[in-house]
Parts: sequence; structure tokens; C-alpha cells
Amino acid sequence: MISDVLDGARDRMHKAVEVAKEDFSGVRTGRANPALFQKVLVDYYGSPTPLSQLAGLQNQDARTLVITPYDKSALKEIEKAIVNAPNLGANVGNDGTIIRATLPELTEERRKEFVKIVRGKGEDAKVAIRNIRRKAKDELDALESEVGEDEVARAEKELEVLTKSQIDAIDDALHKKEAELLEV
Repeated sequence: MISDVLDGARDRMHKAVEVAKEDFSGVRTGRANPALFQKVLVDYYGSPTPLSQLAGLQNQDARTLVITPYDKSALKEIEKAIVNAPNLGANVGNDGTIIRATLPELTEERRKEFVKIVRGKGEDAKVAIRNIRRKAKDELDALESEVGEDEVARAEKELEVLTKSQIDAIDDALHKKEAELLEV
């Protein structure tokens, strides 16, 4: 029973760390990266569809991404979605068959704004992990009458170690992303 609670908490915390890393990859640095465009939703025949399902994304050079729509009739909608995407600021142009999205150089001020965004995402992930810990602790407390006080205390210590390791993993990913953002 206790191992089930701890395993469930471990899995949920690991997923929270993975989501945080994915969110960090969506914040742009000075380089064009297809991951930046993963969260862009295109209005495709009335339903919001992720850009990666509608087009192929390739790096042309360090700051330019070439977007090749699978359906040429979606070209204008894709272009509009990229222009309206928050935190990208891409200059978009198309030649009728492909779209070129050029990311401008980041100013120091804009880099600092992105660092703030990443820190906010990191704090959200830490809160999610703490909520998972709280829920698991409540589940362990409910088991106390069945398994005993000592077993629950041991499991709670294990839960704290697990929580600390996952928060440290988020901090590591956060520091790497901050360094990447502040690199000129």
C-alpha cells in the first residue's frame, strides 16, 4: 500500500518535471528551434490544431525556420497563427508554398523578460510537485491505522527525499535555460 502511494507520487512528480522541461524549451533563445513552434495553434477548418500536425518544420539557419505546410490551402492560417503567437516575435514571409519565419536578435531587455517567464514556469512546476507531495502525504496519513505509525514516518521521509530530488531537477533545468537565454 505504501509503495503504491510512493510509486504514484514518483510517477506524477517525474511527469511534472518533464512538463516543466518541455515548457522551458518553448521559450525562445537566440536560435530558431522547431520546439518554439510546438505550442502554436492554427485555426484549421474551425478547430485549433498544433502547427506540427499541419506542417514540416526545418532550420534553414541559426535564426530562420522553414515551415512547409502539408496542405497548401492552410498557408495563410499558419502564417497568421505564427504572427499572433506570443513570445515569438517572428518576422514571417511566404512564397506561396513555404513560410520562412525569421527570429530577430534578442535584446538584453527581452532576454531578461524571458528569464522571468522561465522562472515563473519553474515556480509553477515546483508548486505542482509540492501539491503531489501533499496529496501523497494525506494518502499516507490515511493508511496509518492499517500499517502503523513507524511505517508511515519512514514513507514520509522517503517522500521528502523524492520531493527534494524532483525540485532539484527543476532547478537544474531552470539554471541551464537561464544560462542559455542570457548567452549572447
